[in-house]
Amino acid sequence: MFLQAQSKNMIIAYLAAFSLSIHILLSWLFTVKYEFGIPGAMASTILAYWIPNLGQLAFVTCGGCGETWKGFSFLAFKDLFPVIKLSLSSGAMVCLNISGWEMMISLGFLAAASVRVSNELGRGSLKAANFSIVMTVLTSFVIGFILFLLFLFLRGKLAYIFTENPKMADVFADLSPLLAFSLLMNGIQPVLSGVAVGAGWQSIVAYVNIACYYLIGIPVGVVLGCLGWDVARNTYTNHCANHSHLQN
Repeated sequence: MFLQAQSKNMIIAYLAAFSLSIHILLSWLFTVKYEFGIPGAMASTILAYWIPNLGQLAFVTCGGCGETWKGFSFLAFKDLFPVIKLSLSSGAMVCLNISGWEMMISLGFLAAASVRVSNELGRGSLKAANFSIVMTVLTSFVIGFILFLLFLFLRGKLAYIFTENPKMADVFADLSPLLAFSLLMNGIQPVLSGVAVGAGWQSIVAYVNIACYYLIGIPVGVVLGCLGWDVARNTYTNHCANHSHLQN
């Protein structure tokens, strides 16, 4: 956020691309060449995740932000409580709603929308802020719509990228419509959350997310899960009864 607020986005993009390249290389080395399995995959992920953090820290402290970074100071602890309060609200807004993790692309738009909207509102340009909201929402929605079509119409084929088991592919195909609609909706929700961050509405959105997930999502999931279990159990019972009747 510190770099994005200064429109220093290219260094973030370069570090992300470098991290992705290292991640692919380490994943191949640890899982294919040396056959470390899941521990190797996790190790490559952890190492790759540290690259952007260390790279951005080095960029900031080594002169990349000469006008905004004057070195470490105890002034960083001044008025710390409002920052902690805002951070907790932002964390609750995203982390307590697991739908935010289903589409990492939209989380990128969340960060972009929050920074852009906050900058434009800080300048007092409501028109530019509205334009930023419309563009980020439309862009994220288009990407979500493409993924929606992909999972909806290729649901029987995409599973074979990860498995050769036909039964697993059939299960994936049955769940793909639900996943497709989830991706479509998540093309919008994280971006609007980013707008809320930029406008300083973190606490309100955190309460909305908590209510939607814990008061609506979980109860509905439990009910549908129980109904699905009852349907599966009744189908299995009827199948066994019919099979026994045929044998008799």
